[in-house]
Amino acid sequence: MLARFLLLAAPLAALALPSRPATLKRTHERRSVLPHQWEEHADAHPDMRVPLRIALAQSNLDTAYDELMRVSDPESPDFASHWTAKQVAEFFAPSKNTLDTVVNWLAEEGIDRSRVKQTQSLGWIEVSNLTVTEAEALLDTKYKVYKHASGKPTLGCGSYSVPEHISKHIDFITPTVHFDTRVNSPRQEQRRKRDVEPGVAKNIGQPWSGSTPKQGASLSAASIITELEQCGSQITPICLQALYKLPIDYIQFATSKNSYGIVEYTPQSYLPTDLDMFFEQFLPQATGKRPTMDSIDGGNIQTEYEGFDYNGESDLDLQYSMALVYPLNPVLYQAGDMVEGASFNNFLDAIDGAYCTYDGGDDPTQDGVYPDYATGGYQGPETCGGYAATNVISTSYAYNEADLTPFYETRQCNEYLKLGLQGVTVLYSSGDYGVAGNDGQCLNADGTYSANGIRFNPSFPGTCPYITSVGATQIIPNGTIFDAEEASQSVIYSGGGFSNVFATPSYQTSAIKSYYANYPPPYTAAQYNNSEAVRGLPDISANGAFYVVAVDGEFELVFGTSCSSPTFGSVITLVNDARLALGKKPVGFLNPTLYANPWMMNDITTGGNQGCGTPGFESVPGWDPVTGLGTPNYELLVAKYLTLP
Repeated sequence: MLARFLLLAAPLAALALPSRPATLKRTHERRSVLPHQWEEHADAHPDMRVPLRIALAQSNLDTAYDELMRVSDPESPDFASHWTAKQVAEFFAPSKNTLDTVVNWLAEEGIDRSRVKQTQSLGWIEVSNLTVTEAEALLDTKYKVYKHASGKPTLGCGSYSVPEHISKHIDFITPTVHFDTRVNSPRQEQRRKRDVEPGVAKNIGQPWSGSTPKQGASLSAASIITELEQCGSQITPICLQALYKLPIDYIQFATSKNSYGIVEYTPQSYLPTDLDMFFEQFLPQATGKRPTMDSIDGGNIQTEYEGFDYNGESDLDLQYSMALVYPLNPVLYQAGDMVEGASFNNFLDAIDGAYCTYDGGDDPTQDGVYPDYATGGYQGPETCGGYAATNVISTSYAYNEADLTPFYETRQCNEYLKLGLQGVTVLYSSGDYGVAGNDGQCLNADGTYSANGIRFNPSFPGTCPYITSVGATQIIPNGTIFDAEEASQSVIYSGGGFSNVFATPSYQTSAIKSYYANYPPPYTAAQYNNSEAVRGLPDISANGAFYVVAVDGEFELVFGTSCSSPTFGSVITLVNDARLALGKKPVGFLNPTLYANPWMMNDITTGGNQGCGTPGFESVPGWDPVTGLGTPNYELLVAKYLTLP
């Protein structure tokens, strides 16, 4: 681990310390309530070691959104002029002035420069061998030991302060309000910081996470529909092709240039026999095909556990994505070992090596930490880079926005912006519990969870303005593919609402303004952020009910936005094929083009997304926080995108 750092003693010795009178410190971060299942345990011992990490402010974040729009806005002459990974890294690297200013501040506070180290990527600096007493003086704070419900201790504080001239040069400091470090006594300092309590983020693949699809009735092969008129009771690949005007037996011309990625989190995994069972029924020529697997942090197709809770998600995602984009073979990003699992950050590490360390690196209480020396754990090196990002990436998992700190979410959200600059389309399912969070969790006014909470609980990364959030629809009861769909209200409810963290992006401003002007929801600030100035979700939708999926040797009906995201991703993958065949670039970040051309979507105007003791929001003409702009029309999408540069 230490090999990743560069000692700054020599280059920093030449820095001149500015002559400045003592300055007052201002609060940089504050946590108003403790994270879920954490409580204050005791004061921190003065001699405990604090492995202080300072996330340096990146350069050009103030102009990054404009640059993303420049390559994503359909009216821009630079549409699809995507950047290379090297261009992105250089653009966002912290400036020399930022580095010098922070290091000078540490020296002024009496911290010897021999204790200051910087990562090779320049994203953050570490202060070694710092005691609690020193850290409290530096940050004008009081450290406490906090305990999780499991009993695992963590060092943290309720708030911390830095001088005003320093604040603009740092993103955040840990361990502070993020609870990301185990307590280490002086004797324990040399021990590896490894055994930390798994957080919400890296439990995303567990059956109890609440973000996986929902199981319906079992079917016999003989009872599976064969006529499009029956798609209201069962969804099969041909139903989706008809619903969204996808070409049947389409001859793709650019499979060698095109790519589509599906992200899965251990212990979720597909069964090869299930793929074959599905393809024998619906696409015989694909029988025997397997996705191209990129193993992240020991990810593998585990067979230790089987059942819908372990195979349903991956079977669903791969069966439909592979069928809809055949003969293109999707990439399966399988993340995490069986012991520790993985988070979205672990996946992002694998496709961007710089992300492993920038802005303080991963959070040990939320993200997988590798090598994993526990029995049965993946003991290889952490996967940092090495895998290419596919043109389209679909993820059928989500957190609650309230589960994570705004800084954790902002750091990750900025990474999606960087992927968008490189021409990657990132899709996330919006959730299956309407305005409530995973498993129907709602919030109290202070942000804590409660069975009786009335405050809506939006999903993340769906609230990040740099991804495309996908909600769920269904064919109306007793309807056919020729009838308009409605918001999904069978078994699951399309996740949607408004962020408590992210402001409204410019591409969504007009849609949000129109929504509030014409269809103001009947709720107050007690239920949700009704400021009319925050990001709304989802952006679009696709069918998410009654999917026929082969799981553990049986056909099952499956429900969820887990169905919707890979389906929409398949549509965009086929649009990319058409563009690539003409020598154009992939479409990249979708939202600016979708919001500027809502006529490309099938508007959904009926159905709601109940939750938190309310009917939720309602689908209305135009964008709404239930189904977004609507469902895809491939013919209109490809026609529009082929006119763009």
